[in-house]
Amino acid sequence: MKAMLLHHTSDLSKNFTPLEYTEVPDPIPNESELLVQVSMCGVCHTELDEIEGRMPPPHLPIILGHQIVGRVVKAPSGSSFQVGNRVGIAWIATACGKCNYCRTGFENLCPDFKATGRDRNGGYAQFTVSDPLFTFPIPTSLSDAQAAPLLCAGAIGFRSLRLSNLQDGQVLGLAGFGASAHLVLQLARFQFPHSSIYVFSRSASERQFALDLGAQWAGAFGDPPPQLLNAIIDTTPVWLPVIEGLRFLAPGGRFIINAIRKEVTDQSLLTTLDYPTHLWMEKEVKSVANVSRSDVSDFLELAARIPILPEYQEYALEDANQALIELKNRKIRGAKILVV
Repeated sequence: MKAMLLHHTSDLSKNFTPLEYTEVPDPIPNESELLVQVSMCGVCHTELDEIEGRMPPPHLPIILGHQIVGRVVKAPSGSSFQVGNRVGIAWIATACGKCNYCRTGFENLCPDFKATGRDRNGGYAQFTVSDPLFTFPIPTSLSDAQAAPLLCAGAIGFRSLRLSNLQDGQVLGLAGFGASAHLVLQLARFQFPHSSIYVFSRSASERQFALDLGAQWAGAFGDPPPQLLNAIIDTTPVWLPVIEGLRFLAPGGRFIINAIRKEVTDQSLLTTLDYPTHLWMEKEVKSVANVSRSDVSDFLELAARIPILPEYQEYALEDANQALIELKNRKIRGAKILVV
């Protein structure tokens, strides 16, 4: 099969072709796995973290990609999935199912958590395998391209909004406005119709995009919003939005960092954290770690019902490097999707 293969980590500002478009053997599922023919795979900032070594895969070479939509071509006997079923595969590839986290619905925190495209080959390829317990039916109302970003950008945004503890009528801030935040905005407008949504972005085009989708205000990082925010969800890869955003968090507010890793582009920022300015008055900072199965399945159902429709750009599989470089350089409007 054709695949985009990562052989070694590198700096994307110097290496513009980190993935090799090549032929690799077709994956062979074990007796309990599905074999899936990939039709679409979303491009996520987590792939930049993997490529640039902030979160290197445990083994190389590897096929990246964890926002996968495809069709089952082989299923184990007794599986709830049949050949021809359209399915989605997300970041959560497996968890142990036995630990206290798994037993209480927090399998995203399982010490044996395995990730698609990091611990096992992902969707930057024509075929992949998956565990049926961690594979998701795709609602019929969603196209393959619409569904792909929902599997990570959407599901992790859904989890972030739940963790924010926002109440209807309170003010929500979104720091950064890419693949995840533009879906969170649509979700928040549905779930919290009386809440104002303010967006911070360094990009004028992203700020206008947010206003077009219904944000009440949009400004640059550091611009004072019309009022203090009860919750802020940060989807950026850097620290500046955290330092600036905490200044605008209301007493008792919660700041959600929706990122697996942060790039340290300016060490001095980390020394500017001032307790009275940024953290006093019972402000909270909470990180988001991975997604659970219920995050993915619940969000897919809700997105189809609302509906939440992502904006996206399509790229051929062999153009994955171009999509990644554009993502690195913040050339974003919505999501980026590989057509396999």
